[in-house]
Amino acid sequence: MRIGIVCPYSWDVPGGVQFHIRDLAQYFIGLGHHVSVLAPADDDTPLPPYVVSAGRAVPVPYNGSVARLNFGFLSAARVRRWLHDGAFDVVHIHEPTSPSLGLLTCWAAQGPMVATFHTSNPRSRAMIAAYSILQAALEKISARIAVSEYARRTLVEHLGGDAVVIPNGVDVDFFARAEPRPEWQSAGARSAAEGGGGSPAGGTIGFIGRIDEPRKGLPVLMKAMPRILAECPQTRLLVAGRGDEEAAVESLPAELRSRVEFLGMISDEDKARFLRSLDLYVAPNTGGESFGIILVEALSAGAPVLASDLDAFTQVLDQGTAGELFANEDADALAEAAVRLLKDPERRAGLSARGSVHVRRFDWSTVGADIMSVYETVTAGAAAVATDERSGLRARFGLARD
Repeated sequence: MRIGIVCPYSWDVPGGVQFHIRDLAQYFIGLGHHVSVLAPADDDTPLPPYVVSAGRAVPVPYNGSVARLNFGFLSAARVRRWLHDGAFDVVHIHEPTSPSLGLLTCWAAQGPMVATFHTSNPRSRAMIAAYSILQAALEKISARIAVSEYARRTLVEHLGGDAVVIPNGVDVDFFARAEPRPEWQSAGARSAAEGGGGSPAGGTIGFIGRIDEPRKGLPVLMKAMPRILAECPQTRLLVAGRGDEEAAVESLPAELRSRVEFLGMISDEDKARFLRSLDLYVAPNTGGESFGIILVEALSAGAPVLASDLDAFTQVLDQGTAGELFANEDADALAEAAVRLLKDPERRAGLSARGSVHVRRFDWSTVGADIMSVYETVTAGAAAVATDERSGLRARFGLARD
């Protein structure tokens, strides 16, 4: 099958949607399909062979964050050229309501189109205001996918219609087989790996996310750290992500700042090893999350997870059976739960075991097959319509069948 995938956000700025599209493309390429991804990218960005640049993106406030999007006459021309050259059996557009390539593609494309909605924002004034503009484009979409029930609800409430829920995918085994890095492990974890006993005095807590983006929740975790360190003094926090590191620890007493280590941006391989090295992964995100791919990656690596009780996170963690939840933006609740888990290695082991079983439903072998079923349904439907139209024309003009 010839598959065209449209990425709305800049390829050179890491994000959950970009990672999802990258892994989806690679999964289908591995199965022998022809895949081309159209994405915004700076001219000097090294791109995989399956990615076509639509030109440089510009930063735009979107869904409580700042997204790098691509829109305009030049972009529209590149979309049309990509569609012409690709001759795709199906076009898969991500975030078609964002002011970027997805919307341009909706306007320009013909034939089977699938759209995936990632955004979860129950109060999107922009989406409501733009409904009349979006409606004509969205009516051309053959099938809709939402990455979570929360994202589906946003779609239904703002745009009408419905969508099938297919979650983001992860290569579970990639994370499960990663080797922990001893320098990132706690002394208790290293001792347990060597056959000794763990230590209840603390452990390694991990966080991954953009440091400067408040909705990722690092300030909430920092506010909880003094109480965590008071009760579990051997604890340390490892932070992976870009941003102002000095500003991030300003709220901590000076004597505690050495317990926080910043790793900067890390590779996919190191992210897997990072997650495999933790005693506890904390996701203190405060909102704007439609899924929670980092939770799935942490579960895949076997890390016990503690997350804010956002709707999307609650769904990913199976209502709290695959990971613990705390009240959103409540640093005291976070600290209390973290201390309880750090002092209870059996509880952490139970979370890890249940999470490792639960996460298999997010593996690409399942998610990719579900998405391919959607592709096959819309292409078969388009073929049936085309056959009916040809038959009608032949009957009208008295022509014989092929």
